[in-house]
Amino acid sequence: MSRFLAYRLHAPTAGASAPAARFVELDVDDLSPGEVLVRVAWSSLNYKDALAAAGINAIVRQYPRIGGIDLTGTVVASSDARFREGDPVVVHGFGIGVDHDGGHAQYARVKADWAMPLPAGLSLREAATLGAAGYTAGLCLHWMEHNGLAPARGKVVVSGATGGVGSIAIDMLAGRGYAVTALTGKAAELDYLRTLGAAEILPAEVAKATGKPLDPAQWAGAVDAVGGEVLAWMLRTLQPDGVATAFGNAAGAQFDATVLPFILRGVKLIGINANSPMALRSEVWAKIADAYRPRHLDLVANEIAFQDIPEAMARMLARQSRGRYLVRMEG
Repeated sequence: MSRFLAYRLHAPTAGASAPAARFVELDVDDLSPGEVLVRVAWSSLNYKDALAAAGINAIVRQYPRIGGIDLTGTVVASSDARFREGDPVVVHGFGIGVDHDGGHAQYARVKADWAMPLPAGLSLREAATLGAAGYTAGLCLHWMEHNGLAPARGKVVVSGATGGVGSIAIDMLAGRGYAVTALTGKAAELDYLRTLGAAEILPAEVAKATGKPLDPAQWAGAVDAVGGEVLAWMLRTLQPDGVATAFGNAAGAQFDATVLPFILRGVKLIGINANSPMALRSEVWAKIADAYRPRHLDLVANEIAFQDIPEAMARMLARQSRGRYLVRMEG
């Protein structure tokens, strides 16, 4: 097999905090070990990828490392009988792009236990547009409905609404018949959010501390991408038996709350860890391809060429992006 291109993070040089990131040519033997070799068709950019490339939060601890926490592609070779040459697969989580070489290369080698057959009804491009972000949104909806959420219960609020998870969550929820309220600090993106299905849009500033343990009940459900004060506000404003899901900390890892929403209103707070076991992952992906299927993936996707990864990461860190960056690895 000929050499191929990868966007690889190298250990920071003396006095630098960020890793040295550059495009390099590699051989398959340069990749992390695994039973399944995949020719990568599509990858994506997640906020975690941008943080890792910038050396923020020490996400990557061993170098060199190929980033990219999700990928889709076609099996080239496999020593595991579960996969054959030509099989389309989806891979995300399990440490790829962090502890194991990830999707920002034209080839990836992964453990067979990490590879999931492409869900029926999805193309490789659609699955990559969804990626880790779409799976997180689907997992939120899965657990909220498991805990009693239904459209008749009332409105669902989504924070970080223009981000990858937030955008897809709005699309999924609206498609399921929920009345969705989008919480955003980007006034220029109102039309985008309405097209995705947001029935109501609120400025992020409404999610402020009031000094009260409970505020007027508004939401049957909440999808929180940012943590901090926003999550505390959501808990204070959930309806009786409301359910919130939390998976982000861009606004802070700590939040100021009391037990009163839990013991007086019976609200539920569910932590979302997208690094799920394969059985749950397959169940949720099947829903994403069918009952939860987003209606506006083409609007959410911002397709870029492989060589545009550094510029797109800079835009993400500057909060100048929306939706999903879909990285075209072939061609």
